[in-house]
Amino acid sequence: MATILNASLNVAKIDKTKLIAGKTGQFLNVTITINDEVDKFGNNASIFESQSKEEREAKTPKNYLGNGKVIWTSDKKNNDLPF
Repeated sequence: MATILNASLNVAKIDKTKLIAGKTGQFLNVTITINDEVDKFGNNASIFESQSKEEREAKTPKNYLGNGKVIWTSDKKNNDLPF
C-alpha cells in the first residue's frame, strides 16, 4: 500500500542532542504513527522523536514534534479517508 502524508513539525521542540551528523547534513530519526481516528482538524498522524530501546523501557515521555494527515492512499479499502 502506498500512502502520502502532509505534516507539520515544530522545529523549536527538536532535542538538538538527537541530531545525527551525516556526510550530507544533520538528520533526526522520527517515528510517525497513523491513527484510525481523525481529530477535529482532520489530522490522523502524529510525529515524535524516535526513542532508543532504553528510553522505551524506562517509559521516557515521547517528544511530540507535530501532526499530519493522510492525503492519499492506494489502499482501495480506505475510501472513507477524509481527503
